Amino acid sequence: MTEALVSTQWVADNLSSIRLIEVDVDTTQYDNGHIESALAFNWQTQLQDQVRRDIATPEEFGHLLSQAGLTPETHVVLYGDNNNWFAAYAFWLFKYYGHGPVSLMNGGRKKWIEEGRALTTDAPSYPTTAYTVTTVNAEYRADRDYIKQRLGKNGFGLVDVRSPAEFVGDIIAPPGMSETAQRAGHIPGAANIPWSQAVAEDGTFKSRAELEALYGGKGIGNHNSEIVAYCRIGERSSHSWFALKYILGYENVRNYDGSWTEWGNLIGNPIVKGEA
Repeated sequence: MTEALVSTQWVADNLSSIRLIEVDVDTTQYDNGHIESALAFNWQTQLQDQVRRDIATPEEFGHLLSQAGLTPETHVVLYGDNNNWFAAYAFWLFKYYGHGPVSLMNGGRKKWIEEGRALTTDAPSYPTTAYTVTTVNAEYRADRDYIKQRLGKNGFGLVDVRSPAEFVGDIIAPPGMSETAQRAGHIPGAANIPWSQAVAEDGTFKSRAELEALYGGKGIGNHNSEIVAYCRIGERSSHSWFALKYILGYENVRNYDGSWTEWGNLIGNPIVKGEA
């Protein structure tokens, strides 16, 4: 079984047998220097449908992976800036569309660079393939109706991974972010566990024991039969989804990628402002 989380040293030792893909919040980072042999995916133009508000379709995702020269057996390792925000989002998408061997490089760009490891500005190219998405793992994704049907029910854990200011409704989005909603606040019953609290100073995930204490302290744990993480547009919640599912091992964990930009725009949706 492929390890979901791999170290920078493991990546350095296995460059010849993996396919690295960098996915950054700041999509200009790749051109400034990236790990040797790494390709770049643009989260805005390649991982999302360009007409509908949705993730890339199976056909679009298959075309992207074909252009990257991937096959279903290629071991993909993802990394990026901002402690792997959108690398985790890409990981979630790879798993959602059934790609087998895929890992996240712990610490992302930050840790690789701080360790003094080599970067290059050379962009590789690979022979195209004919990648076809044949599986959709719907159990990795939550939508608004899935959440509405479970609000207030026992065993349902809802994790808002945004900042406290977003959670209580003081702001709708972090400064400089263009994707917003009409209303501020949070989904009723959600626990505010900011994604950043799951990360150590070097950008890696905190230990399993620390994460158990973090989430358990807010009532999220293995007693929850279902857990859903959300943020503003789905990338920070992908990071927390990864921690909950692949480090803590909670089985039924979903990412609500519609997140607050959907929930806070819907007429009649229940919203709480202030502390829960």
